[in-house]
Amino acid sequence: MKSKAIGVAVLSTALVAGLVYFSPSLPGAGRAEAGSSSPCLTSFFETSLHFTGEGMRYWYEEEGGFMEITKIPYDQLDCKKCHVKSCDQCHAKKVREKLRFSEDKAKSINTCLPCHTREGLTFRFDGKKERLDVHMAAGMVCSDCHYRTDVHGDGRPRVSMRHPKAVRATCQECHVEQERESPLFDPDTVSHSAHGDRLDCAACHVQNTMACYNCHFDTFLKTGERKNTFIPMKEWTLLVNYDGRVTSGSAMSLVYKDRKFVAYVPYFTHSVSAEGRTCDECHGNEAVRRMVRGEKVPVVDFKDGEAVPWQGVVPVLPDKLDWAFLEKTADGWKKIGDSQGASVQFAAFGLPLTPEQLEMLAREP
Repeated sequence: MKSKAIGVAVLSTALVAGLVYFSPSLPGAGRAEAGSSSPCLTSFFETSLHFTGEGMRYWYEEEGGFMEITKIPYDQLDCKKCHVKSCDQCHAKKVREKLRFSEDKAKSINTCLPCHTREGLTFRFDGKKERLDVHMAAGMVCSDCHYRTDVHGDGRPRVSMRHPKAVRATCQECHVEQERESPLFDPDTVSHSAHGDRLDCAACHVQNTMACYNCHFDTFLKTGERKNTFIPMKEWTLLVNYDGRVTSGSAMSLVYKDRKFVAYVPYFTHSVSAEGRTCDECHGNEAVRRMVRGEKVPVVDFKDGEAVPWQGVVPVLPDKLDWAFLEKTADGWKKIGDSQGASVQFAAFGLPLTPEQLEMLAREP
């Protein structure tokens, strides 16, 4: 009798918490049927970006997205295989011959990095330069900032991580509101008072952007492997507009059948420095001076058989940027001719900087 009461209590708690619920409308609701693909339980987690992968599909298939070049619908690609379809993927822990539910496993950085490979590359690049993200260096892990709705969603479908409140972890939570004891934001420093609300923290405190440059889609489709289909680099930081402020950004460039594509996005690389940039790293820097002179900035050049990235901060005004697009061959990377320009997309609600913002950056600090 006692065990029966405990079982009812546990199930009631789960139902009240909204973690799972029985759905009478589903075939076989309330019981598992062998060979049936219909679940007997469902969850609000099924609307989360971790589950749906909707952010990738939405921008790929959106008007102006990469599908206009490939003509291949997202559901025919294997990108969706990365996304979490079961609690077990993060929570199941093998103990001897048994599997058990584990919160500790889900909070381990080793659970996150197999899917979030770009962050793994970031830590590897920064580790070699002994410039590890300040949070990582302090012993923090992903789940110290990303938990609850960041991971499981809140029941409301979204099309992007950049959709309002899709990701709730912010610098302000800790450094302004002190939800966890952290170094306190000082609004009276010269840089903070000069920029006010026009600049996001990431624009100054992200060291540079981790980019997976020149995804060669032909090779990816042929091999089914991501490895060796792109060039990892972490030398520049792009500046884009997002949600009314300037923030750090990135560019995703792709090539398919010699057709070129680049998408600009707001992007937070987990490569944070406690010290912000100096004024001259943005204002009046070499990239800005070239733009003012009417020249293009070679964000990625190609010399002697190698991709050569720009060093430093680059404001995003697409017609003032130049990218080397490359073909993957048996002999290595080869530059594609410049006869045809690249298709350009602004994704994740990012926008280019304006001529007025460029003018402000051109002023000497």
